[in-house]
Amino acid sequence: MAETGASPHAASPPLSPLQRAERFVWLTARVLEQRRFAYHFLDGGADVVETALAAYGNEDGGYGHALEPDLRGPVSQPLHTGYALRVLDSVRRCGGMRVERVCRYLTSVSTSDGALPAVHPSQRGYPCAPFVPVVDHPRSELLSTGPVVGLLHRNEVWHAWLFRATDFCWLTVESLEKSHPYEIQAAVAFLDGAPDRPRAEAAADRLGRLVREQQLVVLDPARADAAPVSAGYGPGKHHFAHDFAKAPESLARAWFTDEEMTRSLDFLVDEQQEDGGWPIRWRRWAPGTALESRPIVTIEALRTLRAFGRAIA
Repeated sequence: MAETGASPHAASPPLSPLQRAERFVWLTARVLEQRRFAYHFLDGGADVVETALAAYGNEDGGYGHALEPDLRGPVSQPLHTGYALRVLDSVRRCGGMRVERVCRYLTSVSTSDGALPAVHPSQRGYPCAPFVPVVDHPRSELLSTGPVVGLLHRNEVWHAWLFRATDFCWLTVESLEKSHPYEIQAAVAFLDGAPDRPRAEAAADRLGRLVREQQLVVLDPARADAAPVSAGYGPGKHHFAHDFAKAPESLARAWFTDEEMTRSLDFLVDEQQEDGGWPIRWRRWAPGTALESRPIVTIEALRTLRAFGRAIA
C-alpha cells in the first residue's frame, strides 16, 4: 500500500516572531513576565498578572525583591515601584487603593523638592548593578520621577504627591540643555501623559531637536558602529527611534521621518535572537539579572512592533 501524508522529512513552516518569543518566555521568564506575555499575546487575564506582581509588594506600599532586575534585595525602591505601575497600567489596573498606597510610598521616599531619587539609600547592603550608585543623600531624578508622574496623570490619578512632582518634571524637562538617552526616555514618558497637551507638545518639539543635535539617537542602524556613545554608557550602547517613540501616538514619533522610523523598526525585528528573545543592550554584571531582563525586553519589543502595525503572529 502506498504511503499517504506528508513526508516525515518535510520542512516545518517557519515559526513566527511571536511563536519564537513564546518559547523563549516559557523557558526563561519569571512568573510575572510569563503572565504578562499571556495577557498581551495569548488572551490571558489581568487578575493573574496582578497576583504575580503582588509577590514583589512590601508593606510600605512600594515594591522590591528585584522587580527591576538590576537592583537586588527585598527593599522597596522607586525604580521597582515605577515598573510595578507600568505593569498595572498595561493591564488597565492602575487605580484604586492599590495606587493610593503606592503614592503614600512615593511621598515617603521623595527628596526635599518632592520628586524621586533613582535609588533610595535603603538599597545599601544589597547587591545592585555597579553603574547604579547608592548614596546617602540622593538628588531628585527625572529618570525615576518622569515615567511615574506621566503614567499617573494618564490614568487620571490625583494625589497630593503629584503636585510638586509634576512641577519638578516640568522644570527639569523645560530646562534640559545637555542630556542622555535614558533621561530623554523619561522625559517622553512624562510628556506623553502630562495633562497640559499644548505645553507638552512644545516641550517635546524642543527635546526632539536636542536629541538630533546631540546625536542621542542612531538614525541609521546599519551605521551604528560609527555613532557616538553617550558619556557613562557602555561600549556600543546606542538608542534608536523606537526606543523613544514606543508607539505611534507618542509625542516622540514626530521626531523621526517615516523612513527613519521604518529603518528603526526593521532593526528591532532583526534583533530577535535565535532563542526567540531580544537582547539587552546595557552592561551585563550578573548572569541572573541578564536572564531576568531579557523577557522584559522581549515583551516590550513585541508590544512596540504590534503598536506600529508590524506582523508578529
